[in-house]
Amino acid sequence: MIEKAKILSLIGVIAIIGNWVGYKVNPIEALPGIMLIVIITIIGLSLTSFLPIKIPAVVWISLIALIATTPIFPGNGWIVEQTSKINFMAIATPILAYAGLSLGKDIDAFKKLGWRIVIVSLVVYTGTFLFASIFAEIVFRIQGRF
Repeated sequence: MIEKAKILSLIGVIAIIGNWVGYKVNPIEALPGIMLIVIITIIGLSLTSFLPIKIPAVVWISLIALIATTPIFPGNGWIVEQTSKINFMAIATPILAYAGLSLGKDIDAFKKLGWRIVIVSLVVYTGTFLFASIFAEIVFRIQGRF
């Protein structure tokens, strides 16, 4: 768990730098938001490790973040204010770079998948895009915005 916390902290530092360079947000202003995101992620990863129920970490992390930003949670306004200073792309860039590096070390296993992985990837990406578009369309129509 300590190793994961170090990696998340490094990603947080890179995200703060990306937020500063790409989106002109002062690193001191972005620090509390990134710290909150890292802490919530560590809590979610801890729950995944220690609870007997096998639920993916992303579910726990999303649930904790959702609860922490709801009006019933004390201090939710401050949490939302601090995390809104972080641009999503500033976080996604180092995470995707780390994923690319981790894939690079398993390149032999990736080669064994062959051409089938291309077809599966295209189907998954297409399905994700189409269903996300359909879902967004339904929500916009329900809200009367479209």
